[in-house]
Amino acid sequence: MANTPSAKKAARKIERRTAVNKTRRSRVRTYIRKIEEAVASGDKKAAQEAFKVAEPEIMRAVTKGVLHKNTASRKVSRLAASVKRIEA
Repeated sequence: MANTPSAKKAARKIERRTAVNKTRRSRVRTYIRKIEEAVASGDKKAAQEAFKVAEPEIMRAVTKGVLHKNTASRKVSRLAASVKRIEA
């Protein structure tokens, strides 16, 4: 357990940041799931719309420190490829 006042404050800050990061990560996963569901159903238009919304959200997670830049780029790339593979 934290003993010094600064360590106690740091523990409080970590707790708050963890909650914020958890919600951001959850949002990203939700957007990714929406794309994957649209791809699985074969609905190209819905998949493209979901991708347009998801890409900025994934990259925003990078700027907020939730995801690493390369991880986000890899996810976006793979999602774009899966949307592109759908038969029109």
